[in-house]
Amino acid sequence: MSEFEQIANEAGVKFEGLSDERIKRVKDEYNTGSAEWEKLRITSDYIFCKVMQDESLLEELVRMILPDISFDSLEVVAQKSIEIGMDIHGVRFDIFARSNDGTVITIEMQVVDQRNIPKRLRYYSSMSDSDMLDKGVLYSKLKDNYVIIICPFDFYEQGLHKYTFTNRCHEVEGLEMDDGSTKIVLNANSTADDVNGPLREFLDYVAGKPANDEYTKKVDAAVYKARQNKEWRREYMTLFMRDLENRELGIEQGIEQGIEQGIEQGKSQRDKEKIEVMLKKGRSPEEIADFCDYPLELVQSVQDSLLVTQ
Repeated sequence: MSEFEQIANEAGVKFEGLSDERIKRVKDEYNTGSAEWEKLRITSDYIFCKVMQDESLLEELVRMILPDISFDSLEVVAQKSIEIGMDIHGVRFDIFARSNDGTVITIEMQVVDQRNIPKRLRYYSSMSDSDMLDKGVLYSKLKDNYVIIICPFDFYEQGLHKYTFTNRCHEVEGLEMDDGSTKIVLNANSTADDVNGPLREFLDYVAGKPANDEYTKKVDAAVYKARQNKEWRREYMTLFMRDLENRELGIEQGIEQGIEQGIEQGKSQRDKEKIEVMLKKGRSPEEIADFCDYPLELVQSVQDSLLVTQ
C-alpha cells in the first residue's frame, strides 16, 4: 500500500465519485505536498506552531516583541480553538500563551496577504477576551491582551518592522483608553532600524535570510528537528489530504449547484492557478468568489492548500 493510500485510509478519505483523471491529479498534488515537507520553513503555520511549543523559544520571542512587559513564565497552547456558540465564527490561534500573571498573548503567522488583518486583529482580540472572562466575573478582572501577527510583507506600507496599535482618544492628543488591549503587526520585509537587534534578526530569518544569531540558530535547528519528526509529518500529510478532500468536495458542490461551469471539462487546474495568483495579490476569498463567479468553498479550499504548503 502506498503512502497516499495509507494516509487516505487513516484520514477516512475515499474521493468517491472522482474520475481517474482527477484522482491522478490529487495523487500528484499529494506527492508534491509530501516533497514540500522537507522544504518547510518557520513561515509554515504548522511548523511555527510546533516550534513555538517550546516554551523557552516562545518566551525569548515574546520578550523581543514586548520588551516592556515582565513575566516569569508562559503557559503555551498551540492551535488553541475558541468556540462560543454553534452559530458564531470561532477562531484557532497558532500560539495562545498565558503569562503567570494572567496576561494573554496570541501570535499568528500570516503568510498570504488577505487584506483583512485589521478586522482579524479586532476579532482575535475579542475572542481571547471572551475566553479570559468567565461568566459573572467583573470586567475589571480582565488581564492585558496582546494579539500579534507576523507577516513576510508590509501590510501598512510604511517601511517599518513593527506596527503597534492601542485604543486612543481622537479628541484629546495622547489620551489612551487604557483598556489593556494591544495589537501588533510585524513586517519581515523591512530594512528600517526600528526594532531591537534580536527581533530584527528573527524577522530577517522569517524573510528567508540565514540564521545569524544564537536565537535564530536555535529556531532553525528546531525547524529542522520538526521536519524529522515522523509523527508530525504524518499529521501534516493527513491535514493536507483532508484539504485535498475538502477542495474536491467544494468542486463537486460547485458542479452540483451550477455555480462553477466547466470544472469537470478540465478547467479546475487552471482555475486553481488563477485563484492562487489572486490570493497572492491580496484578494480575499469573498472578492475572488464574487468577481470570478467561483463557489466560495472552492476558493477557500485553494487558500487552505496554499497556506499548508507555505
